[in-house]
Amino acid sequence: MAKTVLKKRLLKINTLRVIVQFLSFILFSAAIFNLSSIPLLLPVMWTWGLQQNIVGDAFTAIQLMSSGWQQTLQAFPWLAIASFLIFGVLIGKSLCGWVCPFGFIQDLVSLIKAKKFEISPKTHEDMKYVKYLVLGTTLFITTTFSLAKLLKIHGNYERAMGIFAYAPFTAVSPAETLFATLPKMVQNFSETVMEKPVLDALAGVLELPPLFWIQLFILIGVLVLAAYIPRGWCKYLCPHGAIMAVLNKFSFIGLKRDPVKCIKGECRECVKACPMQVRILDQPWEKFSDPECIYCLKCVDACPNKAIRVKYP
Repeated sequence: MAKTVLKKRLLKINTLRVIVQFLSFILFSAAIFNLSSIPLLLPVMWTWGLQQNIVGDAFTAIQLMSSGWQQTLQAFPWLAIASFLIFGVLIGKSLCGWVCPFGFIQDLVSLIKAKKFEISPKTHEDMKYVKYLVLGTTLFITTTFSLAKLLKIHGNYERAMGIFAYAPFTAVSPAETLFATLPKMVQNFSETVMEKPVLDALAGVLELPPLFWIQLFILIGVLVLAAYIPRGWCKYLCPHGAIMAVLNKFSFIGLKRDPVKCIKGECRECVKACPMQVRILDQPWEKFSDPECIYCLKCVDACPNKAIRVKYP
């Protein structure tokens, strides 16, 4: 009996998804394998803070290329935008569910035994638009600063905004903090301890700039959110998710429900399993590509009658 239960769990799609997420998380940084960096841009939450990266965050690239940060040539971010368009049309938000490192971290945090909050449908619908506000604010700052820089009237703008003029979202991105800022701080602290007394090293930590504490506060808040609301960041705050949600409507990939197998009036297991609160039972039978769906396929695993499957194209 125990073997049967274990076999069923191992054969679930979600088991494969976790394996893919884990492997993606490891392979994203070429520094692990001492490989040289290559320009691969993906529409996922990652970091530009590691010297050796095999993957770059396309949304960060849009900000940095447009503004010409440091040695980066100010140019229209064709490649970054193409990354969103290509992946959005071909596989929708699948990268969010299967590859995104920060999505993987949220899934791990959601395993914490905490009572999950039940968000009402109305509140959920209202909160979904916050990520579009984050996206709009970021693009507004990036666009206006880029134009000001092209016209060479960006001096006051840059002095007033600082790093936020060049990377308004990435400057406080929880992914940047988790995958780059904190590891660098720990490394620097370790090196300082080797050279100075521990108290002197701790004093240096307390002298960190205010931006670091803002970053840390946001990261902790997002992780706490993920513990009580699975994929809370993805649902309500992620600008990557906002862009991909628009493209998801036009994606080749989708889900299909079998009207013969689905006992809609008696079963809601698929809806309960969905971390994105997609109203699966209100979707069309033949094919649906909901803007919020990340194709984690938990609904496929949860359906007792195997009525849901992937449809492509």
